Amino acid sequence: MKIAVLGTGVVGKTISSKLIELGHEVKMGSRTNPNEKATEWVASVGAKASQGTFAEAAAFGEIIFNCTKGDATLDVLKLAGEKNMNGKILIDISNPLDFSKGFPPTLSICNTDSLGEIIQRTYPEVKVVKTLNTMTCALMVNASLVPGDHTVFVSGNDADAKAEVKKMLASFGWKEKNTIDVGDITTSRGTEQVLPLWVRLYGSFGTANFNFHIAR
Repeated sequence: MKIAVLGTGVVGKTISSKLIELGHEVKMGSRTNPNEKATEWVASVGAKASQGTFAEAAAFGEIIFNCTKGDATLDVLKLAGEKNMNGKILIDISNPLDFSKGFPPTLSICNTDSLGEIIQRTYPEVKVVKTLNTMTCALMVNASLVPGDHTVFVSGNDADAKAEVKKMLASFGWKEKNTIDVGDITTSRGTEQVLPLWVRLYGSFGTANFNFHIAR
């Protein structure tokens, strides 16, 4: 499958490298082409990897991963271009974290809205699925990094899109019983609001290798 990954940071590289490992073709998108970080990544993973602008990546991908920082996401998607995303699944991993007053960050969007919802309202023809935003990036693509049962959440309006994303999550090692479909895109309010707790736990544990588990 041809997949676009928007973002050249640690999350983008981690997701992209796993997708290449699984046999997908991946185009990493950034503001400029060429981009130094993207060039280094392409050189490190081989022939199925390429780079381009956000628009070029979005046009290339059958599925698009948004791996950008939450405060940049809307600008990035504007650059990616609505026509390049319409009808496609956008897997949104971003969180609206505000570091303007230092650490720990606050949420710039919360309570009555979420970044996931804003993306969906802005791009109504895009099938937005919020997932993987409640954990560190290494765990996103390797569920076994934390032993035992632990949870990944999925939010989105389109049932078929969520089913496709769940297949992707399974290829990352997520068991069906640990993949919880929370509901429509409004439920991303809840998963985004987990982040302040996650950040505090990270500070207490001194490691990002942990996750939440819903016991029923």
